[in-house]
Order: sequence, then C-alpha cells, then structure tokens
Amino acid sequence: MHASSKFATTLAGIAMAVWLFSMPAQAAPRAEAVTWKDGSTELSGYLVWDDASSAKRPGLLMVPNWHGVNAIAVAKAKMIAGHDYVILLADMYGKGVHPADDKAAGEAVKPFYGDRKLMERRVNAAWNALQANTGKAPIDAARLGAIGFCFGGSAVLDLARSGVAPGLGIVTFHAGLNPDDPAKARAIKARLLVINGANDRGAWPVTDKFFAEMRASGTDWQFVNIGGAVHCFTETEERGPGNCMYDAQASRRAYRMMHAFFDEALAAK
Repeated sequence: MHASSKFATTLAGIAMAVWLFSMPAQAAPRAEAVTWKDGSTELSGYLVWDDASSAKRPGLLMVPNWHGVNAIAVAKAKMIAGHDYVILLADMYGKGVHPADDKAAGEAVKPFYGDRKLMERRVNAAWNALQANTGKAPIDAARLGAIGFCFGGSAVLDLARSGVAPGLGIVTFHAGLNPDDPAKARAIKARLLVINGANDRGAWPVTDKFFAEMRASGTDWQFVNIGGAVHCFTETEERGPGNCMYDAQASRRAYRMMHAFFDEALAAK
C-alpha cells in the first residue's frame, strides 16, 4: 500500500472513531425488580427506564391488564417509557401470582371488582411504591402520573377517586368505567384522560354514570372514543374476533394523545 493510501486509511479510521464516539448513547431499556407491601401482602413489579441518560423525567405508575405483570407487560412498559418516562409496572395480585390464561385472570380480578376498597387500597400501595422508589431511577418527583389498561385502567381511576394529590395526571386505555360510589366524585383532584373504543360494548352501559361522576367532580377531564375500536385495542396479543381485539391505528393514536396529555399535565416546573 502506498504511503498516501495508508495515510488516507488512517484518517478514515480516526474519523470513524470520532463519529462513533460522538454518537448519542444507544437506548438501554432496563427493568429492575422492586417489591413493596399492602398490609401483609407482598407485591412485586419493575422499575422500567432507558438508562442511556441520567436526565430526570416524569415517573408513571402503570397498572397492566388482568394478566398482571408478565413478559408482555414488561415489554409494553419499556416501549411506553422510551426516553420520556420512568415507569413502575405494578403488581396488584401478590408476589408470584401470574394468571396463565383468561379464565385464571378472571378469577384473579374478582376480589377487586367485588371489593372496591381492596382495589383502592392496593393501587394506593403501588402509588406509594412509585414515590418510595424515586431515588432508584432518574424520576422527577415533582412530575408523577399513572396509566392503566383494562382492569388496570379501572384501578387507576379508583386511584383518582381516592383523592390523590392535585396535579397528578392519569390516562386510561379501554378501562372499566363504573364508579362504585358517586359521592367519591368530590374527592377527584387528578387530571384525567380516558380513552376508549367507540365499539367497546362493555363500556356502553356505564358511560352515562361515568360522565355524571366526572361532571360532579369538577376536575379537568377528557373522554375520547376512538371510532371502530373495541376493547383491548392496545393489547398486541389480542387478535379477536369479538369485543377484545388489538387495533394498531387506534393504539398509535391513543399513545400520541397520552404523550400530548402528559406534556401538558406534567410540564417541567
């Protein structure tokens, strides 16, 4: 090789090294196991965030659907967290309880829908766990919110009904909407974005009750019906047919709405 060629090759190598060094760190989503308690019940979940950056960001409590904390829920939490949020993926059932199918999941949620005080207490325990773990991940403790899917959406609505601090932002996706006690409307202080499928037959019978509750609350709330979508529209594993089916377009739209909502509700102070 001629000297000039060697020199050019060396320069090219140096340039490549400088370029690679100057590139931003690649996304490194992580899920760190955490535990907490509700009374004597031990619960477990994951703190999920992209540790390519140490920048502080909002912290979100995420309550998954009735299948609870599993590999699908962890992957979903990583996708949502991106570089925007730190997520506490919360267990509602108890450490080691992982429903294997819809039948088992249906049995797991029965106690919570049968006893809404249990639901409220358990989701508040998860909310407290998010606050207690702010030092373990780059969470801006002044910017906290919650999201929930299906059963998890019902849970974070009950978090709002429990009267959590003003300024909290809550987003639900295809949630169960039924209020257990209309008088609790007065306790709602959180800002709410509730996103449902316009063709979700399960939500139709209770929307009037839910709207009445929201009007009585006086809080800042939005309700969005996505045309054509049924229940479970963000759940990638649900392929229907019936009233529980993934809808890629509805899912993308819902996540864009979520980001816009939190950009406003959890704006840096």
